Amino acid sequence: MRPTQHPSNTRVLGAPAGWKQEELPCSALAITDVQVDGMPHVVSFWKPDAADLAALNAGGSIALWIVGQTMPPASVAVEPAP
Repeated sequence: MRPTQHPSNTRVLGAPAGWKQEELPCSALAITDVQVDGMPHVVSFWKPDAADLAALNAGGSIALWIVGQTMPPASVAVEPAP
């Protein structure tokens, strides 16, 4: 899957401070800032390519990878085309 621009994007995140790009490249990620029930959230949008769609249609799963040793509160959803 690849991150993609969305009409609602409000800013772009870069690699965290001190990130070692030579060890693990980290590209910019466009995000949308939203409030849900008074809590701040950020949303990024991703598009599956043909290989991803084939794998999903064959019963594959979507994996959410987080760098670190814990899992922050997260959600994965399907958004209709804008």
